[in-house]
Amino acid sequence: MAHKFVIEQNKSGDYVAKFKYNAEVIFWTEGYSSKAAAKNAIESILKNGPGAPVEEG
Repeated sequence: MAHKFVIEQNKSGDYVAKFKYNAEVIFWTEGYSSKAAAKNAIESILKNGPGAPVEEG
């Protein structure tokens, strides 16, 4: 699969959810204190993202 979500710990010990396409990080979330909170962020993106409007600045 070319695209996937990955949960990694950053240098400060927080869990970050990253969306990768091939080996490139497309976006990442803020740091969370638990892996479960990072998983919840991914679930929110999957649930709410498809219908979200696109704004241009």
